[in-house]
Amino acid sequence: MNLTILNLTLKSIYNRKFTAIITIFSIAISVSLLLGVEKIRTETRLSFANTISGTDLIVGARSGSIQLLLYSVFRIGQVTNNISWNSYQKIIEHPKIKWSFPISLGDSHKGFRVMGTTQDYFEHYQYSRHKTLKFSKGNPFVNVYDTVLGSDVAKKLNYKLGQSIVIAHGSGEVNLHKHDDKPFKVVGILKPTGTPVDQTIHISLSGMEAIHIDWQQGMPTGLNISAQKAEKMDLQPKAITAFMVGLTSKSSIFQVQRMVNVYSQEPLLAIMPGVALQEFWSLMGMADQALWIISVFVVVTGLLGMLTVLLTSLNERRREIAILRSMGARPWQIFLLLMSESLGFVLLGCLLGVILLYMLLIIFQPLLEHHLGLYIGISSLSNSEIFILSLITGVGFVMGIIPGFRAYKTSLMDGLTLHI
Repeated sequence: MNLTILNLTLKSIYNRKFTAIITIFSIAISVSLLLGVEKIRTETRLSFANTISGTDLIVGARSGSIQLLLYSVFRIGQVTNNISWNSYQKIIEHPKIKWSFPISLGDSHKGFRVMGTTQDYFEHYQYSRHKTLKFSKGNPFVNVYDTVLGSDVAKKLNYKLGQSIVIAHGSGEVNLHKHDDKPFKVVGILKPTGTPVDQTIHISLSGMEAIHIDWQQGMPTGLNISAQKAEKMDLQPKAITAFMVGLTSKSSIFQVQRMVNVYSQEPLLAIMPGVALQEFWSLMGMADQALWIISVFVVVTGLLGMLTVLLTSLNERRREIAILRSMGARPWQIFLLLMSESLGFVLLGCLLGVILLYMLLIIFQPLLEHHLGLYIGISSLSNSEIFILSLITGVGFVMGIIPGFRAYKTSLMDGLTLHI
């Protein structure tokens, strides 16, 4: 009898295939939206949390803690001001500071950010629970015009070791001014990290200074100093964007942080990456919850649409139900038939919604990585996502009780009687 009910359910859905397709597709879109919001929430939080590890403090020009975190770690946004090199040198002399490395931003190459730093960056930068940077090919930069590429840069631009690249002034995809008189040679390619490091082109601070040696206030001066001549000049930077610090002990974090924040030579700000991340998520919490609530309402709307379709079709199916009753179908079997249809709609909608979700992730994952530096992993459904699908299926099944109960009460005589 179970097979008979299943066959009747499939044939009933097939006979109303147009309405069924619309209903299933509406459920699929709502499920895909809800799961998409959930996956973006969890994966974005995980991606942000895994971007930096083992760094006790980030120091930059005084602005906001979230702004400093975004441009120094995630390469998002613009730098408000720089730090003088002298201030950097004085601060890192503090006895509680174990290591540090500076970063300098402001240039790009074909939409990818260029970051000037030192070799200490490759030694001390950590991500995802104290993982260190590894090279898939080559080595760190040594000479002034050497560059190390993140894995995504090398992959998307198809760059190899020994290849020459030209850096452009500014961080946009369209740049009017290029440092084409001072090309860089690719000497290393990093292994994938799933962080903005993959989207970054790394050069030395001396290389960053060399390409701007004949520039002033963001514009070329017209001196046209050659690459060879610039290489022999004093390339000690006058300013940097920010620097990251590791301390001798966690207990000294607040002491060093206060020392930086009250630094008298220039206004500086020291932030703890973990605390800044929590501030960022608390700021995003309201929008996060709003998206979640909207997605839930979309799913409820889809399920109500299914309920409306089933209830509306009951008036058209009175004769069908009456014929089934006359052929010996019990009232509970009619009830089970309607419940099966409801469950079928929800299951097919959930399945199509999951397929649609993964198709969208495959399409938009590279765009999110490239434009926002956010890595949204394409992985199997998590426990929370499986729970959401189970909950949607359960709610859809319960909603099927309403048309099922009405069909249950439909009598044989009511189905055979002509209504004028």
